[in-house]
Amino acid sequence: MSDHASNPATDSFVAHRNLLFTVAYEMLGSAADAEDVLQETWLRWAEVDLSTVLDERAYLVRITSRQALNRLRSLKRRKESYVGPWLPEPLLTAPDVAEDVELAESLSTALMLVLETLSPTERAVFVLREVFDVSYDEIAASVDKTPAAVRQIAHRARQHVDARRPRSTVTRSQTKAALESFQRALETGDPQNLLDILAPDVVLLADGGGIKRAAARPILGADKVARYLIGGAGKVKGRYVFVSTVVNGQPALAIHLDGEFDGIMTMRVEDGNITGLYFVRNPEKLTHVEAETQFTLR
Repeated sequence: MSDHASNPATDSFVAHRNLLFTVAYEMLGSAADAEDVLQETWLRWAEVDLSTVLDERAYLVRITSRQALNRLRSLKRRKESYVGPWLPEPLLTAPDVAEDVELAESLSTALMLVLETLSPTERAVFVLREVFDVSYDEIAASVDKTPAAVRQIAHRARQHVDARRPRSTVTRSQTKAALESFQRALETGDPQNLLDILAPDVVLLADGGGIKRAAARPILGADKVARYLIGGAGKVKGRYVFVSTVVNGQPALAIHLDGEFDGIMTMRVEDGNITGLYFVRNPEKLTHVEAETQFTLR
């Protein structure tokens, strides 16, 4: 967008920009792709005759959803050739995001990985209906399906997600407590302290994107994860520093090696133990952790 004098189309787009970015990011898991979608949305919105638009928010969400769905289909093909596990791009978030339970859960790495197992259309329908409460008629217009078909897709996607999301609700304070115990275990290098906080069936995913060294496959089980974390750190020449932060609305660790930013680790917690660890080292995915990203559901 240019910096020309304000006009109604610009004002409306700017007013809804955070919402549109949230829609695109939750559908794509990539801030860079979400920004591209917003640019495409703006180009189409600028050509619309506003006198024909009854609900500007709904119209903008529809454009964004269509563009995100198109990109999601091509992104799915791109991920098939990705080196190692693929993780969503971590984004530094403001405290108010973490305080909005519904928004924080929808942005969590754990849920976004579950959304990865849906087809592009299922993901679009689930995000629009379950996260943003868009009507079936509006979703139908966004995904080129009938409202009846959208209801069936939404039901199927909801069942799929419910079967894979955490079994119990975990408060932010419980996640923060688990993170602090995990951080202390890493800092002391004590395998037993690490095993005490890891669930027996914990899974660690490391995303280096073929650029940074990372485990090529998921690491399963507390013993193997502990050996990877402590043994792997022991093989690296240098000093690690772990700094607590808030990423995607959840407590997380920013990891530094010899003063250089090295990656972000988020987690999934159930019943007080860590069941999932997600370590992003790919530098192409770490460009949005210096400044807070603004999200909204409304």
